[in-house]
Amino acid sequence: MSRSLRSTIVRTTTGAALLLALAGCAGAGGNARVDSAEASGDGTLRIGLIQDSTGEQAFLNDSQLAAAQLAIKEINAAGGHKGRPVDLVVGAGDGADAQARNLASAKVDAVIGPTDSSHAAAAIDVLSAARVPLVSPANSAAGLSRYKSGGYYFRTAAADVAQASVLVKLAKDGGAKSLAVVHQDSAYGKDVSAAVTGAAKNAGLETVSTTAFKPGDAGNAAAAAKAATPDAVVLIARDDAQGAIAELNNAGLSGKSIILSDGAFAQYGSGLGSKALEGARAVVPGLLPSADFQARLVSVNPALKDLSFAAETYDAVNLAVLAAAKADDDAGRSIAANLIAVSGGTAGGQPAAQASGPATKPCLSYTDCLAVLKTGAGINYDGESGPVAFDANGDITTANYMVFTYGADNRAVLSGREAAGRAAG
Repeated sequence: MSRSLRSTIVRTTTGAALLLALAGCAGAGGNARVDSAEASGDGTLRIGLIQDSTGEQAFLNDSQLAAAQLAIKEINAAGGHKGRPVDLVVGAGDGADAQARNLASAKVDAVIGPTDSSHAAAAIDVLSAARVPLVSPANSAAGLSRYKSGGYYFRTAAADVAQASVLVKLAKDGGAKSLAVVHQDSAYGKDVSAAVTGAAKNAGLETVSTTAFKPGDAGNAAAAAKAATPDAVVLIARDDAQGAIAELNNAGLSGKSIILSDGAFAQYGSGLGSKALEGARAVVPGLLPSADFQARLVSVNPALKDLSFAAETYDAVNLAVLAAAKADDDAGRSIAANLIAVSGGTAGGQPAAQASGPATKPCLSYTDCLAVLKTGAGINYDGESGPVAFDANGDITTANYMVFTYGADNRAVLSGREAAGRAAG
């Protein structure tokens, strides 16, 4: 990518069990995604931004801030909300919950963030009680689809389990009729493993082995996979994927028979034996940002070096403002009630309750969608991250993945794209 911009996939999630244990904490009743809402805004639309990445992941804040600033800049250039500028309010305080409280006190109408799935529950609880919708550009934990937010939680990133059908398709496209699943013993590993097994059955592939491993101790799992004589091996891991690949190689499983989940993707190079991954494939969520989008982001922040979650953040802001435009109101309840409709999504298999009418085709920018909206027609915003189409859980229903293929040097190059439906699994 130009100007050395890159997109680094960093996903930190908490276990689904913890998320579900907290599921009764949210403060708002009803379901704001589908309930009717009367206009109650104060006339100024304020979009909040939670910046929760710290330490080595702090760089993720920059791309999301630049994307939010770009979206607000373009929205205001197009006239803002009802002729008034839209305000961007960046959260203050340590931690997502503190920032959420401060943003609620600042009377924001919608919030973008957080990045880390383990921070989502606290932010949801604060903001749903204040009737402020939260749209995360990065949360991927499967358990968040069932979190009791009162209908105030959405995300423009796919859940981890969405990749399952793509992993299985790669195996099948490579001629496999059977596969073994080797997964890290973690919430991520278990969730994606279960989804892969289900997707394999639907695709007519036999799962001959499913084994878990602890980081640093994948030898037995690799041996079990080898003993099952699969045509392909799907490795699902975030921690010590390199060690697991080495153990698979030691067991005689290498090269094109291996398919890596997004958490296991890396440029391994000399960290593995020669040709250990030659022909292996891996998936990475999202799309490469267009040159035009990169240039617009750099115009906001010339020092920007990473684009992780920029497209998802940009789309989250545009969707929130379009929802306010459709409602002709800036209140959080009105925004939440219209987000499914402006995304082109459905609730419970039916068009969202707040839909004006069917969208004839996707509109690809805020200004294009606003023009369609002014005609009284329904809109279907497909932005920089691709189609959104929120479902009844606030999840996107189509997820895009980049496919990478490894060479003899154990380095991967982009080799294709795949899309997965029902992104929340």
